[in-house]
Amino acid sequence: MPKTYHKTPYGLGAVFYLFLVLLVVSCRTLSPLTTPSEKDREKFATPEGILPQWQPFAESFCPGIDYFEGSIREPKLRFWALRVDVTEPSLRIVVSDGDAKRKGIIPSTKITSFVRRYDCLAGINTSPFSPVSGKEGEDRTIVGITVSQGTVVALPHPHFDALVFYDDGKAAIVNQAALTEDQLRRIKNAVGGFYAVLGEGVVLEAARNRGDARHPRSAVGVSAGGSVLYLLVIDGRQLSSIGATEAEVGIILQQLGARDGLNLDGGGSTALALQFPDGKVRTVNTPIHKFIPGNERAVATCLGIALNKE
Repeated sequence: MPKTYHKTPYGLGAVFYLFLVLLVVSCRTLSPLTTPSEKDREKFATPEGILPQWQPFAESFCPGIDYFEGSIREPKLRFWALRVDVTEPSLRIVVSDGDAKRKGIIPSTKITSFVRRYDCLAGINTSPFSPVSGKEGEDRTIVGITVSQGTVVALPHPHFDALVFYDDGKAAIVNQAALTEDQLRRIKNAVGGFYAVLGEGVVLEAARNRGDARHPRSAVGVSAGGSVLYLLVIDGRQLSSIGATEAEVGIILQQLGARDGLNLDGGGSTALALQFPDGKVRTVNTPIHKFIPGNERAVATCLGIALNKE
């Protein structure tokens, strides 16, 4: 960010001026979040045994986000999560915007680039898409609904589910085929995913029936009433984390506190990026595009959490 220079007041005015500067800065940077080492990371025997130890993510002047990460012994998994109060006035939801004239098509981006571009505190990949590559700026065809600040970027997909944010600020997980014209008019932001894995606090039987395939996973959850959003990533295809089934995604979201949960695009697309106090943006998990640990994929739609500048 370019430096700006101002005439500095003197005496008590200088103290007040410094206080205002610190107040503004505190609402634009993260707290000194210390990512636990492998030794200190919370460990649990099974997904059902997770007891989240949430820690504040943003400064006290910008409440509403908590952070948690842990590992599971059986199966061997590592996961990272955010809990977001979507009714907190200092926060806002950000969804990738596209060209209204090219509905359903969006330039590819890595999650870290998305977080930088939209000045987010956090960002996660969301909708399925094609084609797949690690190159940014390519056209991506979005599979499923995307709405950014009331503008429909991509239309609903009849077979999949979605996370929507209505104009009253509340979030919900819905079936895309069930979205009515009236509901679409009330949606401020939305991102598509694959299938719901958690409903009314219960892991869905459909998620259990879709098999035991293990992959890196990105997912979102919503609390009863829709006031709390959960972002979750689980590493996979690595010795340190073998990947989760859809049912396990539902269980972990349930243990985090969600009532409803949605499995997003996963595999090599899975990434959760945060903006740290030094201004650096990096993923907390280890993306694995083309089976290369640390290799981040260029995806389509992303979901971000940013400070409200109004």
